[in-house]
Amino acid sequence: MPDAPAIDDITTALEAWAPPGSAQDYDNVGLQVGDASRSVTSAVLALDATPAVLAEAKAHDAELVVTHHPLLFRPLDGVTADGYVSNLALQFAEAGIGLYSIHTNLDAAPEGVSFALAERLGLTDVGFLDGFADTLYKLAVFVPEDAFDEVRRALADAGAGRIGDYEACAFASEGTGFFKPGAGADPHIGTAGGDVESAHERKLEVEVARWNLSSVMAALQEAHPYEEVAHDLYPVKQKNSRAGLGALGHLEAPMPLSAFLDRVATRLDAGSLRYAGDPDATVERVAVCGGAGSDFIGPARGAGADAYVTADVKYHEFFETLGRDGTPQMALVDPGHYETEALTEALLRDRLREAFPQVDWHRTDTTTSPMRTFVPEGDAGTVSS
Repeated sequence: MPDAPAIDDITTALEAWAPPGSAQDYDNVGLQVGDASRSVTSAVLALDATPAVLAEAKAHDAELVVTHHPLLFRPLDGVTADGYVSNLALQFAEAGIGLYSIHTNLDAAPEGVSFALAERLGLTDVGFLDGFADTLYKLAVFVPEDAFDEVRRALADAGAGRIGDYEACAFASEGTGFFKPGAGADPHIGTAGGDVESAHERKLEVEVARWNLSSVMAALQEAHPYEEVAHDLYPVKQKNSRAGLGALGHLEAPMPLSAFLDRVATRLDAGSLRYAGDPDATVERVAVCGGAGSDFIGPARGAGADAYVTADVKYHEFFETLGRDGTPQMALVDPGHYETEALTEALLRDRLREAFPQVDWHRTDTTTSPMRTFVPEGDAGTVSS
C-alpha cells in the first residue's frame, strides 16, 4: 500500500482536473483551513461545511474535509467563536482538520458537476453548454533546431497545447533567425559584441489556457537555450473547448415533459420543483447546470434545448422561456440548488478513490442544506427534508 498522501498531493490532483484559475472571479477556492503538508488517511466529502460534517470528520478520524461550496466566501475580520462562519473555521483549526473547497472551477471542468448532473438524468452525447470565452492565448516562440523537441515537450508537460480531448498539440514552421549579441550578452551562438549571427530555427505555436499561462511561461524560460527568448503572446478569440459551464445532451428516447419532470424529481430526490412549460410538450434535447444557472437560459434556448434544468431561478426569469404569444418555447425546471449539486459528493469520492485508494473516503451522511420544503397535507401540513 502506498504511503499516505499529503493534503497538497490531493489538492494538486484535484487542481489538475479543475484548475483554480478557471473559477469565477467572485469565488474563493483552494485550501481554506489547515496545513498542506499534513498526511491524510481519512477524509470526508460534502457539499457544504457544517458542524455536523465536522462532527463526522472527527468520528472518522479524518485529517481533511473536501467541500464543493467554500466556507470562506468573504474575508473575515477575525477567526473567533463569534458568528457561524468564523466559529466553524475556528473549530476546524482547533481540531487540526483541513478544509478544502473546489467550487466553480469544478463546475467548469470536463466531467465536472454539470456533466454528473447530465449523467444522473440519463443524457447522452454530453458536451459543454457554454464554453469559456476570453480564456485562450496563442504562444509563438522561436527555437533553435537542436533544442526544439526539448522545448516542445516542456511546454506540453506544463499544460500547453490542450485542445478538446487532445494534448501536446503544436504547429511548427521553419525559418532563419538573425541577431547581434551585445557586449554584455551571453549568446547561445556567436560571441558577445560580435557580428550579426543567423540560426536555423523553428517557430513553435501552441494554445495556452489562461490558468496554465504562468506555468507554461516558466517552463519556456527553463527549457529554452537562449538568454533572451523571442516569443509572441496574443489572445485567441474563440471559446475554450476544455472549460465551460453547464452541459447539453440528449435523452435516449423522447418523452413528454410531465414524464421528464417525474424523472428529475425522482433521480435528484427533490421533494418538489418549480417549472415553466407545457406538460404535454416533447423533451429530447436537454441542457443542465448544477446550482445557480439562470444566466444560461439564453444559451440553452439558443442551443435548441427542449428543457433546461438548473436552480435558483427568479420569478421574472421564468418569462425568458416564453415566445411572443406567451407560450413556453422551452421548459425551465428548478429542482433546487442542493438537489442539483448533492451528486458532487459522489463525483469527488469516485475520482479521489481512484487516485488515492490508500485513503478512506467518506461521503457525508448529512443533508447539508438548511432549506426544507413544506408540503400541505389537509389542515396540518407536512415538512419534508
